[in-house]
Amino acid sequence: MSVAPGTDRSHEKSVTPSTVSPGAEEAAWTPPSWDEVVRQHADRVYRLAYRLSGNQHDAEDLTQETFIRVFRSLASYKPGTFEGWLHRITTNLFLDMARRRSRLRMEGLPEDTDRLPGGGPTPEQVFHDTHLDPDLQAALDQLPPEFRAAIVLCDVEGLSYEEIGTTLGVKLGTVRSRIHRGRQMLKSTLEARREQAGRIDG
Repeated sequence: MSVAPGTDRSHEKSVTPSTVSPGAEEAAWTPPSWDEVVRQHADRVYRLAYRLSGNQHDAEDLTQETFIRVFRSLASYKPGTFEGWLHRITTNLFLDMARRRSRLRMEGLPEDTDRLPGGGPTPEQVFHDTHLDPDLQAALDQLPPEFRAAIVLCDVEGLSYEEIGTTLGVKLGTVRSRIHRGRQMLKSTLEARREQAGRIDG
């Protein structure tokens, strides 16, 4: 099974439950298949995973793991905001990965030869939809994972503070603090990069 980017089918019937009365919705909703979920949401999940991780390898791994988690939990999923659920799973997987690497103090990862091959468009073909400005992405990559997640969800994905709090499982005040401090760190890093580039050009 492949969950490569470029498989979004916005013209197809959405697998996200429609808005009806809670009782009728839960009774009528049937969990979609793996292929349906992937076709509908793969591009969105990969885009978020790339912006959080900053590289193709991790983004592909996070995307695949997200859909594995989703498919395992579909039977018990209660109809609601499907996109919010995907945001939460993807972001939490990224934070788990970052914490695990921090504990192990890993400087790099070996290539995983057992990963599923990707189908559809290559990352280059979806470059403009996925990649941020190189300087901005590099500055984001230097932020601590918790601050990076808050900034990406707010300033890139456009989530509200309340949605970010739900996604990260933290209070509203913590969301505000992380975004405020993250923006300050991001600004300082970008200014330093511009100054360095100016010295090189000069």
